[in-house]
Amino acid sequence: MIPQNLQELKSRIAEAAQKSGRRPEDIRLLAVTKTVPMERIREAISSGQRLFGENYVQEAVQKLESLGDLYHETTWHFIGHLQRNKAKLAVQLFNCIETVDNLKLARVLDRHAKAAGKRLSVYIQVNVARDPRKSGLSPEELPIFLTQAAELSDIDICGLMTMPPWEPEPESLRRWFRALRDLRDKMNAGLGHSPGLKELSMGMSQDFEIAIEEGATVVRIGTALFGRRECSIGS
Repeated sequence: MIPQNLQELKSRIAEAAQKSGRRPEDIRLLAVTKTVPMERIREAISSGQRLFGENYVQEAVQKLESLGDLYHETTWHFIGHLQRNKAKLAVQLFNCIETVDNLKLARVLDRHAKAAGKRLSVYIQVNVARDPRKSGLSPEELPIFLTQAAELSDIDICGLMTMPPWEPEPESLRRWFRALRDLRDKMNAGLGHSPGLKELSMGMSQDFEIAIEEGATVVRIGTALFGRRECSIGS
């Protein structure tokens, strides 16, 4: 099932990219492994998938340890809400933290990255829809955050991430994906960051094609690849 799902998803990603005048190779599929059993993750790896995302630090510890040598053949992003007391472990486990939403967390990650001798990629989570149920900086807070975070030397702020509110019609989410892209472009033009904010992590199983049309470079897909979720084994 997973090899077929992965192939179908890649075809749909390519079609959405071409529809919007983009190159399919500029969009990465991030396989969301929240509550996914290890045998399915291994099947995805054997099918060629290399980029994965996990929501919980403790669940990631169990999974990444059980991967053994396969861990070093894969890239892992943290895509859940990160508590500062788990930041040290997250820095050790993950290549990228996609959910940085405040300066205190950014500073803690920077300190732990320095101690680990590691250059850590991070995305800034922006609540473009101003949904009170979601985490993230407001669009107005982002330029202030970027100015203050410029002093941090061991994290690379390389993109933005958003989780818009659920809508029954995926087309309704287009405005939020477009808003994140426009915000990214405005930040790059106004602050002159080099190499700038390149990545846009947005779009999931039900709406990733619309996100790609609006500029997504990373789409976070779980159900469409692995099937329905099972009960969580950690938090």
